[in-house]
Amino acid sequence: MGSIRTNAAAAMLGVSPNTLRSWERRFGFPEPQRTAGGHRQFDLGEIEALRAAFEQTHNVSSAITIARERGAGPASPTRLRSSFGRFDEQEADRILEESLTVRSVERTVEEVILPAVELLAADGEDGPEYGFAWRWSSGWLAAQRRLSPPAHRDEAIVLFDAGRPGGVDALHAQALDLVLRRMGLRTLTLTVSLDPGRLTRALHAVGPGAVVLTGNGASLDTLHRLVYSARRAVEGVAVLEYRGALPATGATIVESLGEQPSHARERVLAHLDPAAREGRRAAAGPAAGEPLHVVDPAQDLAALLRDVAA
Repeated sequence: MGSIRTNAAAAMLGVSPNTLRSWERRFGFPEPQRTAGGHRQFDLGEIEALRAAFEQTHNVSSAITIARERGAGPASPTRLRSSFGRFDEQEADRILEESLTVRSVERTVEEVILPAVELLAADGEDGPEYGFAWRWSSGWLAAQRRLSPPAHRDEAIVLFDAGRPGGVDALHAQALDLVLRRMGLRTLTLTVSLDPGRLTRALHAVGPGAVVLTGNGASLDTLHRLVYSARRAVEGVAVLEYRGALPATGATIVESLGEQPSHARERVLAHLDPAAREGRRAAAGPAAGEPLHVVDPAQDLAALLRDVAA
């Protein structure tokens, strides 16, 4: 993994070179090698492991014990969060490369990236560390979408993203888009504020097998419009919600896809099954193009969705 000199190692750990040398004498860790000229060279993996452990424990003795046991350790949300906290783009890249040697893209997203960003979000989404983490993660997801193989299935999925720009929900929407694309599906992510006329044209053009509502920033009236437009444009389309996009107001036919992208993907695929689609068409209301009953947006959301989406 490489080696570094004493001053660089001390800077990574946020201590003085004298402190680092005192740890070496007292604990025998990190243990440097010597160059031909007698200069200390510390193993970069040991220093990174010690830094991550020290950030977790804030106690040098405990940190050294942990670092000795696990070495650099597997790519983890904690390590990635630590790199975000230092605005270290290269280290974040390296952690994800490590993860991809033992995890799939989907597992890397769910087990490393999203939890790391959520750890920072818990401290507030207005900090520079969170902003850096979100932009880096969004860029990584976008790069993976570009690397996804071309769609080989006829079905398309439209995602309506009502998440706040720069929020965790918006990042989850990108992650769901990615895992669906990697299954060979065509995807289109739209904002919830589209003009109704343009929205209808987009739905007719794409002909989605399922529409997924994501994010929790949409009003009741907006949810009504989206469901109404989707069912008018595409007969028998499945209308689904992801990560609590619809508030829990009682029984509703709009199925929740859960909290994780991979689980949501499996539920979406189940809805695209031909037998399931025929069942929905048989149970559907008026055919596309016929007027639907428009309910008062002030009504209970569950009743609204039963009337409009059934």
